[in-house]
Parts: sequence; structure tokens; C-alpha cells
Amino acid sequence: MEKISWFESWFNSPYYKVLYQNRDVTEAEDFTEALLGYLKPLPGSRIVDIGCGEGRFAVQFANNGYDVTGIDLAENRIEKALELERENLHFFVHDMRLPFYINYFDFAFNLFTSFGYFASARDNQLAANSFAGGLKKGGTLVVDYLNSDLVLQQLKPYEIVERDGMKFDIQKDYDGRHIIKHIRFTDAEGVARHYTERVSAFSLQDFITLFSNAGLKLETTFGDYTLAPFVSKTSPRLIMVFKK
Repeated sequence: MEKISWFESWFNSPYYKVLYQNRDVTEAEDFTEALLGYLKPLPGSRIVDIGCGEGRFAVQFANNGYDVTGIDLAENRIEKALELERENLHFFVHDMRLPFYINYFDFAFNLFTSFGYFASARDNQLAANSFAGGLKKGGTLVVDYLNSDLVLQQLKPYEIVERDGMKFDIQKDYDGRHIIKHIRFTDAEGVARHYTERVSAFSLQDFITLFSNAGLKLETTFGDYTLAPFVSKTSPRLIMVFKK
């Protein structure tokens, strides 16, 4: 059995980026511009991108002139992100469950389902508390999550995805609390590999409760990256804006 959490193992592996290589920069640019157009941060605002990966969203915020910090637990992803560092863009290896800067940021972003990974309710609450703790009074948190209602409605138990000559055998399941994805493939050296993704099937009310406990109030919701209204049965995303 793995001695580390699934997300530490999978997100740090080189195969994660291979499987999800279709997540393009244009999508990040368009979503970032839509969010900034709605939020209208003041010049010089401090932004933290929580679960930033290799920095595709963080760099877009920095390109708009803001002071941006990206944090992620995956050392390999941060090592790549560090190549993008400049005066107004910085990256750190950090566990989102632990306090980072306190009462420091004007805006916090947690994008592309970078939450709900933890096995215990306590860890999820610790993460929510940490998000809130990093914000100044009046600060804004944006959480972009999968829409569990739609995902469960359209769940494909089995599919095969081919990337870079590798065939990823993907099995999906729902255990009543989590959406689980088993990813099996043989790498270029002929080694059989198996990784797991396990994401909580949080509802909008679950998020309201989590972040209310952390001292944040829901301000509005959106259902996709164009910021269309959220409709629980049809929206591809659940994008929430919270205020401290």
C-alpha cells in the first residue's frame, strides 16, 4: 500500500501531465480574464493561487500586473512553475491544510477542482480555514470545482484514453461520498502503473457549510468558464465566490 496520499503520488508523477495535456493555456487565459473582469481587483492587489500546479493560472494573474503567489504540495509541479518566477510572481511548496500568510491576500483562487482530496472531514475544514485565514478582511475567495450532480449523472464507468503512445485504462466509481478514478497504464519502459484520484462529491450546500465555518459568506455562483449562471443539473462547473 502507498505510504503517502494519492494526490502526493499522482500529482508528483510525470504521467499526470501526460494524461491531462489537453488543459490548454487559452482556456486558462479566457477564464482568468472573465474572473478579473467580474472581480475588478485594484492595482497592486495580492493574489494567491492555491493548488497552482505548474502555474498556468498564476502566470495569467501576474500578466495583469498583480502580485501573485502560487502554492502547491507537488514538488515536481512547483519545480516547473519556478521557471516562471519574476518580480510579481512567486511559487512555494506548501500544504493547503496549513496556514500560509495570515490576513495578507486580497484574493485567493482555488481552481480546476484543487480541493476535496482529503480522507477526513477535519482535513477539508482545515483547508477551508487556511484559505480564509490568508485573506484580509473583505477579501475574496474563488473556488472552481466539478459539478458533482452532472458528473454523477454522466459517469462513465470505463474508458480508454491514449496520450503520447500510452493507453490509459480509466475506471470510474462512486462510493456514496467520493468520485473515484482508477488509472492504469503501462509506461514507456513497460512498467505497469496504477494511480487513483479520489474527489469528494461536494454539493453547493457542502461548500457553503465548510466556508461558513471558516468565516466566509457565499456571494455568487457561476456554472462554467464564461461565468454563465450555475444550474445544478446542467452546468459543467461549480464556481463559487466567497467574501470574508
